[in-house]
Amino acid sequence: MPLLEITASKKITAIVALEDSTAKQIDQYATFTKGSADDVVNAALEYVFGKDKDFQRYREENANAKPLIALRIKRPVVIAAKPATKPAEQKPVAAAVPVAAR
Repeated sequence: MPLLEITASKKITAIVALEDSTAKQIDQYATFTKGSADDVVNAALEYVFGKDKDFQRYREENANAKPLIALRIKRPVVIAAKPATKPAEQKPVAAAVPVAAR
């Protein structure tokens, strides 16, 4: 029976660097729980944060503390929609008139 309960929820995308062995275990755990690797990482961190009493006390005492290096959050790319335009009006093109050779 898995220790983590994997449930899908609203997510943001963050860029993190992991040890190769950790990444492999995340994929294996995702397969084991029939969840995604993202859900495994999220549930594992929530589990640790919930169990670590010292961390919970630290958060209460240091609510406004800033990390030395913050999590790198990947912002979604927003593509502005182009306004609808009607096709340019086609004007008749004058036929080329050959010039008589002199």
